[in-house]
Amino acid sequence: MEYNVHTLPNGIRLLHVPSASTISHACIIINTGSRDEPEGKAGLAHFIEHLIFKRTEKRSTNQILNRLESVGADLNAYTTKEYTCVHASFLNPYLDRALDLFNDIIFHSTFPEEEMDKEKSVILDEIASYLDQPEEAINDDFEDMLFAGNALGNNILGTTESVSNFTREDVINFRKANYRTNEIVIAVLGNYTLKGVVTKGTKHFADVEENTPAQNRIKPAILNPTSTNIYKPIMQSHCILGTQTYSTHHKNKAGLMLLNNYFGGNGMSSVLNLQIREKYGIAYTIESNFSPLSDTGIFSIYFGTDKEKHQKALSLIFKEMKKLKDHPLNELQLQKAKNKFIGQIALGEENRIGLIISMAKSLIDHHKIDSLERVFEKINKVTTQEIAQIADEVLAPEQLNIFTFSPILE
Repeated sequence: MEYNVHTLPNGIRLLHVPSASTISHACIIINTGSRDEPEGKAGLAHFIEHLIFKRTEKRSTNQILNRLESVGADLNAYTTKEYTCVHASFLNPYLDRALDLFNDIIFHSTFPEEEMDKEKSVILDEIASYLDQPEEAINDDFEDMLFAGNALGNNILGTTESVSNFTREDVINFRKANYRTNEIVIAVLGNYTLKGVVTKGTKHFADVEENTPAQNRIKPAILNPTSTNIYKPIMQSHCILGTQTYSTHHKNKAGLMLLNNYFGGNGMSSVLNLQIREKYGIAYTIESNFSPLSDTGIFSIYFGTDKEKHQKALSLIFKEMKKLKDHPLNELQLQKAKNKFIGQIALGEENRIGLIISMAKSLIDHHKIDSLERVFEKINKVTTQEIAQIADEVLAPEQLNIFTFSPILE
């Protein structure tokens, strides 16, 4: 897909992706997330993402929320372990309005104490709600174990204690230390010329003060595998198996993405779904996931099942892992896996807001954006030998951590 990048003198990059649609999509991505939080401040990045919608130097909460919604646009935001993102979808004439709002909430929020107190209550309710969903909560507890001693293990929402103790000074210091202008991308996909996007981007972001402190991320140590079982007042067993693996810069990333998709990724035809759910009917949800990060990655397998079927499900998963290691994919199987994965990626491009966010992240991570053809080329270059090597490295039961939520025994 055609794109252009323009860098402002303060380091902020403008990404322009032309589109003939009457609907535009824009986002501002900041290369900071929960892993950048100081010790004892878990949830701070997410807390700030909430607060930026509360009050700025020139707008009240209602004015912020109505600035785009009043013209039928959609505005939202999210925080991950490594990113903070605000995004919007709107009719083409409202690009100026969207960029003005992005600038206002990111760089001119005032963080009043009374709004902080209200938002703490909202997030504490969110934490409580999240803990009531074991299929969600187990993932955070698993990553806390996987990255023990490193901020990557922080729950993105934080804890009841950490959120309750946030101060305005915490918020201001975090923003100053982590909202680095050379790690910010404003991306626009719409029916605009490059000149038009640069003109509007310059108007709203050229005056932002340059801020480029060093990033201080600590790469997590690889710990010895552990097995943890926690009893909870739940009806089903929930389990995650996983390990640290390749980062977003690793040469085997494309291969593991392909293998993950084949083994337990999207779609009902994955190995795990066919064998565990369809053949034996012992798990409603079973899936694998590969999440590459800037300096490491996470490969995991999740399933939920009745407690009586838990051990059988584990045994079947290990059996399929061993089968894949002992009998690597042949050329025909690999080509089918490639066709499926490439088709899913192509269909994913129809999600325009997801596409522009993905492109902005790629610009931050790799300082370039691969075309769809280049992505397909990387996938098609993966060989059966590479898949076999990756399976040996990643699908080794002896190196997998196992984390389980079990129903309380009666």
